[in-house]
Amino acid sequence: QVQLVESGGGLVQAGGSLRVSCAASGRTFTSYVMGWFRQAPGKEREFVASMPWVGGGTYYADSVKGRFTISRDSATVYLQMKSLKPEDSAVYYCAARSSRSDLQLMNPRTYEYWGQGTQVTVSS
Repeated sequence: QVQLVESGGGLVQAGGSLRVSCAASGRTFTSYVMGWFRQAPGKEREFVASMPWVGGGTYYADSVKGRFTISRDSATVYLQMKSLKPEDSAVYYCAARSSRSDLQLMNPRTYEYWGQGTQVTVSS
């Protein structure tokens, strides 16, 4: 049973940094793509970043490119966030999908597994 558990959210001032983590368990993820999405109140869930568990490239939403970095170690996927802006405030979700294709990486419907989310609030 796949489990994705996010942690590390919180309140930070604009311009600050924060790292959120996603502990992944329940299966071997070597053929999976891992993603981070976020959802602000009243808005649709939007893509933030993705990377394959093994090999391949990282992808970022234009709104976070140059400020956010996705990475992983043996069992955890991270999203390092710098130069945070109030508009980055949202619930951040970790997701996993079994398809390694680069198609539809930004589409949340193509991800089969989701964590419960962690709140990130950036004050101005």
